[in-house]
Amino acid sequence: MKKTKVINSDISRVIAQMGHFDTLGIGDAGMPVPASTEKIDLAVDNGIPGFMDVLNNVLEELEVQRIYLAEEIKTENPEMLENIKKRLPDMPITFIPHTEMKAALKDTRAFIRTGEMTPYANILLESGVVF
Repeated sequence: MKKTKVINSDISRVIAQMGHFDTLGIGDAGMPVPASTEKIDLAVDNGIPGFMDVLNNVLEELEVQRIYLAEEIKTENPEMLENIKKRLPDMPITFIPHTEMKAALKDTRAFIRTGEMTPYANILLESGVVF
């Protein structure tokens, strides 16, 4: 049986298949995901699982070199922005318009849908190298 913290088989598979500069999205329950993008749906109820719970779990296995957040998170969900910055204190952040983030989902390896119900709780994680 797998010993690492990511026990969801779909998430583990996607992380294992990622290469340098590939992206993985994690987001709230309302984020529209293109039909061509794999959606790993974890949402079971309002707020379950939460965005930060899933992000923390993914970061146990994925080497990240940059994150992308919606520009709107600064004003519409500053508490979530602070939580992300605390979890990734030295990580370069690129802020993009939410419409651009939605369009970028077509190029991600997958999108993990959480039960998060707060606005703009979405992130794109850009894969780094481990060596």
